[in-house]
Amino acid sequence: MKCGLCKIGATSPGQVTVTLERHQTVVVIKEVPADVCQNCGEYYLTQPVAEKVFRQAEDAAARKAEVEILRYAA
Repeated sequence: MKCGLCKIGATSPGQVTVTLERHQTVVVIKEVPADVCQNCGEYYLTQPVAEKVFRQAEDAAARKAEVEILRYAA
């Protein structure tokens, strides 16, 4: 897939670290599978992966965690 951001690079499967902020909570999720642009580093998550990442962020916010660091597990 061609990168939608830089329009130059092609994406390939890889892993990224996703950082999200929900309310007063910062959630860092490591080793998230994504398609990563080889030129600019922009990444694209599939819908199921994005839904899981967002759900994890919402769960952390519901627990009122200030900072949470997780490793993605399928």
